[in-house]
Amino acid sequence: MPAGVCGCCGPLRPRYKRLVDNIFPEDPKDGLSKSDMEKLTFYAVSAPEKLDRIGAYLAEKLSRDVVRHRYGNVVIAMEALDQLLMACHSQSIKPFVESFLHMVAKLLESREPDLQVLGTNSFVKFANIEEDTPSYHRRYDFFVSQFSAMCHSTHEDQETRTRIRVAGIKGLQGVVRKTVNDELQAIIWEPQHMDKLIPSMLFNMQDSEDLDRAGHPNTPSGAGQDGEENPSALAENCFRELLGRAAYGNMNNAVRPVLVHLDNHHLWDPNEFAVSCFRIIMYSIQAQHSHHVIQQVLNHLDTNNKNTPRVRAGIVQVLLETVAIAAKGSVGPTVLEVFNTLLKHLRMSVDFELGDSSRRNSASSVSSVRGKESEERIVQNAIIQTIGFFGGNLPDYQRAEVMMFIMGKVPVYGTPCHALDTVKIGHQGTKRIQTMLLSSLIMVTSGFKSKSMAAALPPPFLDPLFSISLMEDSELRQLVFEILHNILDRHDNRAKLRGIRIIPNVSALKIKREKISKQDVAFMKKHGQQLYRHIYLGCKEEDNVHKNFELLFTTLAILTIELANEEVVIDLIRLAIALQEMALNNEENLPMFIRCGIMALVAAYLNFLSQMIANPPFCQHVSKVIELRNMDAPYLLPEHIFRDKCPLPESLDKEDSQLYFQTADMAECLAGPGYNAERLSIPYVPQVTGEERLSRRPSFVDTVSLQVDIISNSLPEKSQLAEEITFETLKKAIDTTGLEEQERAKRRQVMEKFQKAPFEEIAAHCESKANMLHDRLAQIFELTIRPPPSPSGVVSISAGHTQHQSVPVYEMKFPDLCVY
Repeated sequence: MPAGVCGCCGPLRPRYKRLVDNIFPEDPKDGLSKSDMEKLTFYAVSAPEKLDRIGAYLAEKLSRDVVRHRYGNVVIAMEALDQLLMACHSQSIKPFVESFLHMVAKLLESREPDLQVLGTNSFVKFANIEEDTPSYHRRYDFFVSQFSAMCHSTHEDQETRTRIRVAGIKGLQGVVRKTVNDELQAIIWEPQHMDKLIPSMLFNMQDSEDLDRAGHPNTPSGAGQDGEENPSALAENCFRELLGRAAYGNMNNAVRPVLVHLDNHHLWDPNEFAVSCFRIIMYSIQAQHSHHVIQQVLNHLDTNNKNTPRVRAGIVQVLLETVAIAAKGSVGPTVLEVFNTLLKHLRMSVDFELGDSSRRNSASSVSSVRGKESEERIVQNAIIQTIGFFGGNLPDYQRAEVMMFIMGKVPVYGTPCHALDTVKIGHQGTKRIQTMLLSSLIMVTSGFKSKSMAAALPPPFLDPLFSISLMEDSELRQLVFEILHNILDRHDNRAKLRGIRIIPNVSALKIKREKISKQDVAFMKKHGQQLYRHIYLGCKEEDNVHKNFELLFTTLAILTIELANEEVVIDLIRLAIALQEMALNNEENLPMFIRCGIMALVAAYLNFLSQMIANPPFCQHVSKVIELRNMDAPYLLPEHIFRDKCPLPESLDKEDSQLYFQTADMAECLAGPGYNAERLSIPYVPQVTGEERLSRRPSFVDTVSLQVDIISNSLPEKSQLAEEITFETLKKAIDTTGLEEQERAKRRQVMEKFQKAPFEEIAAHCESKANMLHDRLAQIFELTIRPPPSPSGVVSISAGHTQHQSVPVYEMKFPDLCVY
């Protein structure tokens, strides 16, 4: 019976139970007894070994009161627990915490909103306490699940629903603060917990009324007076805090639930919330982890490669925002992977669009197909924007690699890449991809500054670019010119040269330039002929419009500013004269507008060049021709020919030489030190370079003419073999400049002959050359195969009879080495 006596007699109960019972007043409305609470706190601090018993007893009373709906006593018990937690920091607090968390769990399991909020507030206070030693056995799985459920509360009363959601977000924030810095609680980053934490925060962030402010790094949304009770603002702050604490190995687990949530709630179209989320992510994480986020978005784009165009466009736009922020910091090794993935999806978008357009036979589906086409255009434009913006924000050394990478993806005729594209998407699809990739190259090269042109325009980049410039499409040629301008214009003079015109005073433009470097001089010696030929052939395209001539003028002007020394100036003048002769002779049967446009281009450029080299006689000659054209032939000037409805002449009068720039007069103006004016007398002939084989103009005639030219040169006459070798002969052999020009002129004549002569004449000429070659070969074979003469004679067969012919020794011819 001692137990019964002990249970009946209050004074015989343990002291900690009496102290706990005393803090509860008779009327719960009176609240916690402060004096008794101070006694209990003093006792707990003095005897920390009793803390676990105090906690267990409080938990027992609280469980009983919750079941009996004595909510006043529940509030008093939780208040007492909170004060004990704040006062005690000994090693013995660990068992007490277990009792505390058990009581919080009891409150969260109840269906009363007030008790859930009460338990959450107590947990938040506990989360803010820094413990001296980590806990080995404590787990927060239940709290993550329960707080996440509270974040999705659907209570009928809006005010109550908001209170529960705010409490749930605060509880999740407490879990994050309590676990992310504890190495023993790394389990919180596992997918099963992140799949609850992240969607709960995003679900509440969707209610934000100001998505734009949500993504700003310095202005978190809801930062006003009601920010603490605003679920959206509170969820965003918690989301930022969680991402800011994410380590290197946890980024994938933190970002993947975001993508899944956006998929499940169809938030890619429209994608304002998705863009806002990833802005928050990129500004919250550490800079060195940004490539993880980019990689996750790229993988998600691959996963949704067959989704609707608007969803893919939304993902690409999110990627644009992501890389825009990451490009300012560190993006790691994912640079080329970003471009490779984007180019792959660009190609897929073109495939989808062309596949839909091929099904236009059904009249009922025309409107839907057109809608699908426009949606695919949205995807393509988003990809181009992303490529250009990302590439434009990279450092120059990385940008050069990206330029090479994109150019390697451009389908060019004559290459394996083009053959693949032709089979799958045809000519139309190939042109579309070319246009879009060149447009992205324009954005990537914008603002690109390279000290050496050889580094900015290496042959693997330059040759395919030039090959595209030879295609019969004015839009593609315009894009090529703009890319060249971005790379060549290192001093930002292009805006001052905009528009083809006769500039009265070039010095007023205040053009910036520097002395040409040795590297650039070497570049022009190696690639100058490619540039000249590119311009020459680009001028005589029949589909040229005003913009093409403007870009041609700008190209010539930028070449003069950036890369022109004395030798290049002479070459550019020779090129201008060749263009003038091409327009006058009209050997290509060009339209009159193209011929007049070429003449206007030559006038505008020579006017610019004469003022740039500051040669007064040259300027006077150019000004005189321009004045005469103003009076007698205004259609040969850019201000007139490129106007709408400009009257065109029926023909160009070659006899009126005063209207044209004369080679002899310009050579006289440039005579003197500095310029080799004698080279102006050698007509410019475009050289056949490597990009011709990549262009759309492979010519059989060119091949035949070159073969015939080689045959004719390989058969020298006897007079040439017997030429006397003198000092002048050796001097001419060393100076090969004139000979090269003569050979070019001769080659040009042969090519023109084969291109314009009648077929019968070409056949007869080839037959005569072939006969000549056959005769020479027969002579050689006869000398090598026929046996040498012998004094005993040779055997010959004539009319079926064998005859012996004797050769005297003195008539025999022996080799010089055999005579002694």
